[in-house]
Amino acid sequence: MRILAIFLLMLSLGFNPVIAEDKSGKSDRVPETLGFVEWVVLKDTGLRLKARLDTGAKTSSLHAVNVEEFTRNDEEWVSFEIPLGDHDDQPEGDLYEHEDVTIVLERPVRRTVLIKRKGAPSQRRHVVDLEFCIAGTMHTTQFSLTDRGKFSYPVLLGRRFMRDDNILVDSSDSFLAPRECEYSSVDELADESEARVD
Repeated sequence: MRILAIFLLMLSLGFNPVIAEDKSGKSDRVPETLGFVEWVVLKDTGLRLKARLDTGAKTSSLHAVNVEEFTRNDEEWVSFEIPLGDHDDQPEGDLYEHEDVTIVLERPVRRTVLIKRKGAPSQRRHVVDLEFCIAGTMHTTQFSLTDRGKFSYPVLLGRRFMRDDNILVDSSDSFLAPRECEYSSVDELADESEARVD
């Protein structure tokens, strides 16, 4: 009788271990440990970029220039460019140089955020959903689009991605991913980019 009373009291206080476990959906998943820098490959492009896993950022960020708003089917979309010349660590090609290739993408806008910057005016950024491969596995997360050309890493992966996909970061090492993702050479990227424009 006493155990039943304690159990009923716990339920009345909102404690329900079964529901809590179901809500998280991750109780049986083993976290994957990645280095503080890893390769990511953007889906539909084969573009491989270095990504820094940053626990200090909530939303992930992608290097993008010439971000242009437009409307498609009464929805807000953006087109944006990823110039390989800004980050020339791509696999070499025989026909094209890094600076000759720019990837153009279009995505629906998920939301717009206002970023406050120290010593600089606030910046309005579009946030889009992007699919990408890391450690041999496909993921989808939100990316804010901003010019990261002066930074070492064109991609920053934030806490939202790590939380949603059960990722731990080893801050002492990089490139720990046990599996690779397929990616394209500069020549293949150039050909695909031209085909999308045509």
